[in-house]
Amino acid sequence: MNGQDNTLKQAEDAHLNAALPACGKETAANVSDVHKCLGINSEMILDSIADGVVVIGLDHKVLLVNRAAKEIMGAAGAGDLLIGSRCSSVLGHTGCTFGCLVNTTIKTGEHLYNYEADFENNGRKLRLSINTALLKDRDGKVIGGIEIFRDISLLKELKDELKGRYSFENIIGKNWKVHEVFELLKEVAPTKAAVLIEGETGTGKELIANAIHHKSPRAGGPFVKVNCAALSEGLLESELFGHVKGAFTGAVSDRAGRFEMADNGTLFLDEVGDISPHTQVKLLRALQEGEFERVGGTKTIKINVRVITATNKDLKAEVKKGAFREDLYYRLKVVPIRLPALRQRKDDIPLLVKYFMEKFNVAMGMEVTNISPLAMERLMEYNFPGNIRELEHAIEHAFVRCQGKTINPEHLPKDLQTSDIISKAVNDAEPLKSLEREMIIRTLGDTRWKFTECARKLRISRTTLWRRMKDLRIEKPAR
Repeated sequence: MNGQDNTLKQAEDAHLNAALPACGKETAANVSDVHKCLGINSEMILDSIADGVVVIGLDHKVLLVNRAAKEIMGAAGAGDLLIGSRCSSVLGHTGCTFGCLVNTTIKTGEHLYNYEADFENNGRKLRLSINTALLKDRDGKVIGGIEIFRDISLLKELKDELKGRYSFENIIGKNWKVHEVFELLKEVAPTKAAVLIEGETGTGKELIANAIHHKSPRAGGPFVKVNCAALSEGLLESELFGHVKGAFTGAVSDRAGRFEMADNGTLFLDEVGDISPHTQVKLLRALQEGEFERVGGTKTIKINVRVITATNKDLKAEVKKGAFREDLYYRLKVVPIRLPALRQRKDDIPLLVKYFMEKFNVAMGMEVTNISPLAMERLMEYNFPGNIRELEHAIEHAFVRCQGKTINPEHLPKDLQTSDIISKAVNDAEPLKSLEREMIIRTLGDTRWKFTECARKLRISRTTLWRRMKDLRIEKPAR
């Protein structure tokens, strides 16, 4: 019996020994007798599995293919013809194209989980989710590998459908507050109405302005943006309305302003609450009359511009204080849109994380496909004062530190690893156990899951650490 048969026999023996009571142990002198009693073998066991299973030797030749694998690959009638073939000619998915998955598992000793690859055969295009494992003989020597895969094409279609349902342009969200924004965007985009976007820094105000422009009849025209907070009063006025030669020191020629650049398009004024009272007067006239003069000039310039503004300030409160003109405020907020902070829509965090992971995989040429439950828990606990922008930076930070395919807690920024564990523990059904579990998990993350170092930092023995991890159901996350 060769090594492969030994390995399959081991699995079969374990399965049959568990089933012995059904046949009666007293009637079975050995496993062979049980074989006869139950009338089953390893091939029957594998053929009863819904996932495809392909067993591959070190020479990359196929040793075994189960029924489900043949059906997924469109080779249901191939019988044993696939045995002995090169695995790349049998499987031939994109995982083979970019580097043999089984070979990677054999070299690193690490199993792959839920690796997604595309498979095409005779015009059939499928998306597969693949796991790999090592094939060992009785002595523990690696003699090959196993690919276990399933067809997730329908699941991918459903995900794509949901992604469309939960997005508007590049805005992602399923929270009801975000959907209210989506509905308002659909109504306001085709109109000429002025829009005031309010929300904290990092909530995506510029994305909203972009979406309105690109869904409007002005989509073919320019989209011009100005950050009002970044410019002094004199510079901002010149930037908005332009200037003529000699209007001030350094004005060596006539220059068009952003209003002229945005003609027949959209002008986006970010942080409009920081505009000075003098500039507010000129802005109000441009909005009401559709005309203005350049700084230092006398010629009236007509423009056809839709203005979208944004602020992280409470403009109504600024009006009451006299810091912002009331007539301008009401002129800007014909249609107000209030963006919720990320802490108010935490159910969107998994969607946003998935979006940023896809973005950084493309940008960095990486294949980070998973985020561990513990890492996701850290993200869900954090309040994100910097909102979506801070979440994006946190995922980018994780990509820089992550060397595998899974983002773990230790890959996240330190701020996200130091949430208030005492408050969390007090609200748990078993506060002391919760606190102990959190402390162990964080120390394991800090020590990169080096158990000896973790035990030393916690001032307990390695054996005690293992026992507490088992009692508290702490498992090392997959990489």
